[in-house]
Amino acid sequence: MTPRSRRRLSGWLATIVLVAAVTVVIKLLHPHGPSRGLAVIYILVVLSVAVRWGPAFAFGASLLSAAAFDYFFLSPQDVFGLPDLADAEAFAAFLATAIMASQLAGRLRQQVREAARLAQEQAALRRIASLVARGLPPIEVFSDIAEEAGLLLDAEIALFARHDPDALITVLAQWGAVGTDVPVGSRWPIADPLPMTSTTQTDWTAGPTDNEAASGPCAEAARKMGIRSSVVSPIVIEGRPWGLILVATRSTALSASAAQQVGDFSELLATAIRNAENQAELRASRARVVAAADETRRRIERDLHDSAQQRLVSLALDVRAAQAAVPPERTELRAELSQVADGLVSVLEELRELSRGLHPAILAEGGLRPALKALARRSPIAVELNVCVEKRLPQQVEVTTYYVVSELLTNAAKHAQASAIHVGVDAPDSVLLLSVRDDGIGGADPRRGSGLIGVLDRVEAIGGTVAVQSPVHAGTRVDVEIPIILTSGDSS
Repeated sequence: MTPRSRRRLSGWLATIVLVAAVTVVIKLLHPHGPSRGLAVIYILVVLSVAVRWGPAFAFGASLLSAAAFDYFFLSPQDVFGLPDLADAEAFAAFLATAIMASQLAGRLRQQVREAARLAQEQAALRRIASLVARGLPPIEVFSDIAEEAGLLLDAEIALFARHDPDALITVLAQWGAVGTDVPVGSRWPIADPLPMTSTTQTDWTAGPTDNEAASGPCAEAARKMGIRSSVVSPIVIEGRPWGLILVATRSTALSASAAQQVGDFSELLATAIRNAENQAELRASRARVVAAADETRRRIERDLHDSAQQRLVSLALDVRAAQAAVPPERTELRAELSQVADGLVSVLEELRELSRGLHPAILAEGGLRPALKALARRSPIAVELNVCVEKRLPQQVEVTTYYVVSELLTNAAKHAQASAIHVGVDAPDSVLLLSVRDDGIGGADPRRGSGLIGVLDRVEAIGGTVAVQSPVHAGTRVDVEIPIILTSGDSS
């Protein structure tokens, strides 16, 4: 028996049972009141059936109620008879009222279903929007989009794909009983009968003569997965076809409203997808700016070391040699040459300090541990350093960590009025964890334009996060998480 047949059978059985129950109730109440007044109770049956099974069953319940009331309460000796004019008018009014009530109940039920559908769509979009706001990579957002679409339509399979310039599509995410037939990253041709400007619903059980889309690699994959019914809806962003979303079932056919639902959902998704792309583009742009600035710093430091610093060292040695060659009686000249040599050494030290600020050579040569130890030694506030990182990390991660620690130590020395700072660094799995805390006056707020703004920008540019806790008079704690991703050009 099909689900539709089961629903019809359950509706008729419920109608008969409810009419019988109301008839029994009226029989019991009949001695205590007029039967015609009690007939209004049948309205409850009609309304119940209308809400649960729809207007057609409500009309049947109305006729059955009228027949039962006529048989048991109007005609003598429990037989069907012709009612008088007053009774006929009453029955006509009752039947009209019942039909109107059932229609209103049906409309109400339709509105409730529509409201529930809209609520589901909005809830799905809110969940996707929250993922976008958290700055997750687009591929993670796409996986959730596929899942939300499948759950929204009560489907068994959902696919999310992007159009490519070569007229193929690339599967970005999948959900449900897809298996290995359509893996993420696979590329597929789109048959011409599948329009990219309107939502298409397909019955895959139809023969090739009845189903225009029943040919090609996509059709073969659909039949291999046992798909019975599917809906494909394009995703259009700024007037161009960006991709598509597909939902499908294998056991039952999708409802007639599925195409409209998927179409509406895909229109709402376009905004979320564009936001995700914009955030990804912004993060990539910020990362390129930071990387370019670091490379510039590195080049300047190298130029200073290889040219200016070496030249100053050479000049200082020449002056010292000239000083040694001056006769002992020329004390004034020897003193002047010594002063020049000392000045050259002082300039050289200042230049080295400036060079370390641009890009510390010790970081490139020895890694985080010695570089952070050098920062701790130069800090005017006592620093307790705990670095649990033995291996070299990607260059971008090491440079970011170094400058974050440098900036936070500088902030603490300028503003915190602290007596001690604790710096902890660890790198479990694929993330670097940095914690910097002091016992100062607290009250640090990135929104006030402090050095924390630079920390936030640098960390977020490579996909990291920063959490600041700085209650007044209770010190400041900054926790940083940086993903460890080795990219081309990084050295480990």
